[in-house]
Amino acid sequence: MAKVRTTLTIEEEVLRAARVHAARTGQRDSQVIEEAVRRHLGLELLEHLWSGADLSEDEAMALAIEAQHQTRTGL
Repeated sequence: MAKVRTTLTIEEEVLRAARVHAARTGQRDSQVIEEAVRRHLGLELLEHLWSGADLSEDEAMALAIEAQHQTRTGL
């Protein structure tokens, strides 16, 4: 996936902790921050679930719509 450069405003304490963790683990600051954001957003879990899915996009959409309809009708 393509990387994008951005400016981020965070507390000094948070940046310091990220830098310390990066130094201890041999990673770049940006890697530590990206991993933390991914964990917080649940992206790792989604990627894991998607990697094991064997449905096509159309099949997955049909199942999602069916589940939505069942929820709305109380079935």
